[in-house]
Amino acid sequence: MKSEIAGNVWKIQTKPGDRVELEGEIMILESMKMEIPVLAPKAGVIKEIKVSEGEAIGEGQLVAVLDA
Repeated sequence: MKSEIAGNVWKIQTKPGDRVELEGEIMILESMKMEIPVLAPKAGVIKEIKVSEGEAIGEGQLVAVLDA
C-alpha cells in the first residue's frame, strides 16, 4: 500500500500478522495539521510495515505490505 499524500506518520495502528478488514485503518498520517487515515484497500493480513512513527514520507511511498 502506498501513501496518497506527503506528510508524517503520526500513529501506526497495526503490526505484522494483524488481520484487517476492507477499509480498516492501518495508520494515521499528519499533513498540514490534519489527521489522514491510511485504509486497507482489501481485507487481508499485514505482512510488513515499511515506515515508523514520526517518519516523514512522500506521496506514493510504500508504507505497508498487505497479503490478501
